Amino acid sequence: MPDEHGNGDETLQDERPVRLDALLASRGLAKSRTAASKLIQDGRVTVAGTAIVKPSAPVRPSAPIHVAGADEWVSRAALKLLGALDTFGVDPSDRVALDVGASTGGFTQVLLSRGARRVVALDVGHGQLDPLVALDSRVAVVEGTNARNLTAEAYLALDPAAAETSLVVGDLSFISLRLVLPALVESVPADDFVLLVKPQFEVGRGGVREGIVRDPALRNDALMNVLWAAWDLGLGTSGLAGSPIVGTHGNHEYLARFQRDVGTNPTEWIVRATELTEGTA
Repeated sequence: MPDEHGNGDETLQDERPVRLDALLASRGLAKSRTAASKLIQDGRVTVAGTAIVKPSAPVRPSAPIHVAGADEWVSRAALKLLGALDTFGVDPSDRVALDVGASTGGFTQVLLSRGARRVVALDVGHGQLDPLVALDSRVAVVEGTNARNLTAEAYLALDPAAAETSLVVGDLSFISLRLVLPALVESVPADDFVLLVKPQFEVGRGGVREGIVRDPALRNDALMNVLWAAWDLGLGTSGLAGSPIVGTHGNHEYLARFQRDVGTNPTEWIVRATELTEGTA
């Protein structure tokens, strides 16, 4: 039956939520639903200003949608650090920073885009850094170096500006942050650390099923254990947030800011950590 504006049931049907991947394809924002799903999972799609990473998420057909350009960032990981810098109010401008676990360079690229003067891009692998990042004159490319084995002398020898490092960012895989933090704290003169906590590399094999940590309690343990490890090394927690996009296989990941002689005891972050890991934040 038509309403007072002459609109009938068709209008109501038109506004019924549809899958986001289907909507992208129907609007011509992706070549197919498969391509749309990839864009969404890569964190490149925002709906009304909010990043959505689930292809099946219900969305109103008239909702404003933005798809970030394919060449905007060299890695989807860039979106994680962007979220952290904005959430924690960290300004990299004119600072010397260490990107530990640089991989293809998403974090390094973000630091450069925010005005970093120099970035030491360190990774245990070789040839992973995207040329767009590697060829930037502000980047010191350090390959084949395990952060766990760093010493103060070795770090200072990596680059003439290393002694001025005031910020450390990191997205490490296949190793627990608890194993790397001691060397970072001991070797790098920075007092500000923004690190990605990946529960899948903190809980041990028994807590991972099909590559995913599904138990919120295990995710909480993983997060709190990293906070306590940092505290034992003299780093207080001054920020905690969920990653704006999910990790590989759909893992929930978390961003933490630690500072020397600043921040608070992990006990003051228990409620926040629980909210994040249970998805109620």
